Amino acid sequence: MAMPVQTAMAIKSYQNQAEVLVKNYLISKPYIPYTSVLGGLLACKVAYDLSKLISTFYFKTYNGLTKIQRIEWNNRGLSTIHAIYITAMSLYFVFWSDLFSDQQFAGLITFRSSALSTFGLGVSVGYFFADLGMIFWLYPSLGGIEYVVHHALSGIAVTYSMFSGEGQLYTYMVLISEVTTPEINMRWYLDTAGMKRSYAYLINGVTIFFAWLIARILLFVYMFYHVYLHYGQVIQMHAMGYLLVFVVPSVLGIMNLIWFGKIVKGLKKTLAKKQ
Repeated sequence: MAMPVQTAMAIKSYQNQAEVLVKNYLISKPYIPYTSVLGGLLACKVAYDLSKLISTFYFKTYNGLTKIQRIEWNNRGLSTIHAIYITAMSLYFVFWSDLFSDQQFAGLITFRSSALSTFGLGVSVGYFFADLGMIFWLYPSLGGIEYVVHHALSGIAVTYSMFSGEGQLYTYMVLISEVTTPEINMRWYLDTAGMKRSYAYLINGVTIFFAWLIARILLFVYMFYHVYLHYGQVIQMHAMGYLLVFVVPSVLGIMNLIWFGKIVKGLKKTLAKKQ
């Protein structure tokens, strides 16, 4: 049956209005920081609910957990999804995209940004604030003061870089460290499932060791070396951006070293038990 002309015209009108809304607001450069943060918050809600739904039907361990353990289980599923997303975005911008390449002559590296790079950071901002909210809500069940400091510093630095467009290269360099999050979460899952003595737990521990060493130790050294080579450009940033480039990675780097020491001790203990 043919659609009435008036109905077809009404549908076409709504379609045109929707296209104008998306073009002029949702993906318009001035609004990208806001829409991406909202998108990140929405994605967090969807990821959390999906983790809960999938775990209920496919993991027997989940149904036997306490309420706070189920919340942490779902929250770790959310953080794993975010880690995969932001690691992929960070690797692309740091190593494959020409946006921050020295061969490009599009202005200072410290002031370069694009709609996509800003959007990528905005989604991450949404995650950091959502996760920080859950940490405060259930404090200290989901993490102590070190998690609060880590998320607060990360959220502030990423937010500033997103809105100002400054230092996005260094922000993405630091965010590559999220590659260790899935392994850390897997360690918790295996422990909660009573598989602490399994070979999967041992293999995961070894993976954490090398991933942490590369992404949270050596990569931070490389970042500071890159800042040293481009200090003439870094010093032209706003005082806030200049401060964040040095302070946030330094504090996170110290925390990474402390946590790395604990990882080494834990791995040694696990290997000793296996022997």
